Parts: sequence; structure tokens; C-alpha cells
Amino acid sequence: MSVSSALRRAQPADVPVILELIHELAAYEKEPDAVRTTVRALTDQLFGENPAIFAHVVEERTDPDGAARVVGFALWFLNYSTWEGTHGIYLEDLYVRPETRGRGYGRALLEELARIAVERGYARVEWAVLKWNTPSIGFYRSLGAVPLEEWDTFRLTGEALTEFGSAGTVAAREAAR
Repeated sequence: MSVSSALRRAQPADVPVILELIHELAAYEKEPDAVRTTVRALTDQLFGENPAIFAHVVEERTDPDGAARVVGFALWFLNYSTWEGTHGIYLEDLYVRPETRGRGYGRALLEELARIAVERGYARVEWAVLKWNTPSIGFYRSLGAVPLEEWDTFRLTGEALTEFGSAGTVAAREAAR
């Protein structure tokens, strides 16, 4: 049995399998019930009028006449560095199905993002990884990536976001007086 693979930009028909892979990633990250997005939302966000997120997929074909199967994806968006004065790529999710790991697909997806960054003159590609995910950390270090140990990630979400966002509106109005 021969295996061939291809890396390409995601297409609307890929969204259901991308969502399936997002659910697999959430389970791997010990948050199986955390995914709230839908096929419709992802389709709109990836392929709507002004998409702000982007995705690439790796597909694998196990025989010349068989259908290709998406086995991995990278979902990303642009960020910006005020110090560098240019964009960067923020990798939100990178996932390759466990049974196809070790075939270079994760590396190929990251190489594609690095290629895009270099081609467009972006300053960096960055992402977050769970501290306990030592296999991924080892993989990223093998590529030359380094952790930003002097930085911590903060998140404002849920009720705290709602409360602060509402309070912030009042404070902003008062400050503008």
C-alpha cells in the first residue's frame, strides 16, 4: 500500500472534518466539552466576505483510486507587532491525527506558515502550548522554536469579560467627559 499526501489551503468542503479534528484536539487537551463552534460558524469565519482566520490541511490518500482523507490542520490568523511594525502569524490550532503522526505532517504545516510569513515579510509565527504537553514542546524545540518564558498569557472571558466590558463602557464614557 502506498501513501501519498498533499498540503493545501482549506476549502469550504473541509469544514466538517476540521471541526471533527477540533473536537479530537479538545479531547487530547482534556477539554472534550469545551468546543462551542459549529460548521456554519467556521464556514462563515473561514470563507465569509472578510475572513479573519485561515486554515491549511494535510490530506492523505492510501491508494491511487481512493478518496483523500484530511488527517491534520493548522488554523491561524494575523497578529501585529508594534515594535517590529509588521504582522505575524498566530497559530491557534495545529493537530494531526494520532495514527498519522511521525509522517512529517505537523512539520509541513508549520513550514507552510513559516513560508507565508517569510514571503509576506511578517516578523514571526507564534503559538501557545499547554505546559504538560511535552511531546509537542519537544517537537517545537526541534524546529528551533523557543518558549517565551518571560511572558504569561492572560485571558478575560465569560462572566468576567461581560462584567468588565460593561463596566469599561461606563468608565470610558466618564473618562471622555
